[in-house]
Amino acid sequence: MIWLIIFLTFVFMEGVAWFMHKYIMHTFGWFLHQDHHVRLKHDSFVERNDTFFIFFASLSISSFLVWKFTSSELFLGLAIGIFIYGLTYFFIHDLFIHQRIKVLKNTSNPYLKAIRRAHKMHHKHTGKEDGECFGMLWVPMKYYKEAFKK
Repeated sequence: MIWLIIFLTFVFMEGVAWFMHKYIMHTFGWFLHQDHHVRLKHDSFVERNDTFFIFFASLSISSFLVWKFTSSELFLGLAIGIFIYGLTYFFIHDLFIHQRIKVLKNTSNPYLKAIRRAHKMHHKHTGKEDGECFGMLWVPMKYYKEAFKK
């Protein structure tokens, strides 16, 4: 049962991330997210956009704490599912797509190429309006088709 909770939480987190990205980061949270789209002057490796990590990490940590005090398998599954999504986000978004650390540069995998292309299309919009491709792991079919043609 716990494996099902972990899996469903991971899948659900993609929807949560999409919703947060479209309806929070690209609206009233733009002041934090803007430096991810437009290179603003700062002397740090960290962007203001990285503060959204705190929200997602607090969901996982809170779930671990509830599990610790209740021994509820549900909260352990939620905590692990959110944590795994966070790790996936770090590897795909920060390392593979944005190359914040120069690893995972090249791929011939069509799925990964589609993810990278969809994210590039998202970043072609430097303002908070007119965005597209707000998800990370689920991207429109046109980018898969494009990746398989190459």
